Amino acid sequence: MHEDPPAPVRTAPGPPPAFASAPPPGPPPGHSATTIERGSFCLARCTCGWSGPARRSRDRARTDAAEHLATP
Repeated sequence: MHEDPPAPVRTAPGPPPAFASAPPPGPPPGHSATTIERGSFCLARCTCGWSGPARRSRDRARTDAAEHLATP
């Protein structure tokens, strides 16, 4: 007895994979924050003129810079 092969299954296109989304936006143009040490203190500065408070914690100064870059 002869049987025909099964017909190919057709599916509707689904949503694109999650990894295909656009990367998160970077810092606004003209912004580049760094940390500067002055004695036992560290502070964050940006090329736009912004300056964070002096901190004894370098990690907190880096967080200040990251928060500045994240704000619109």
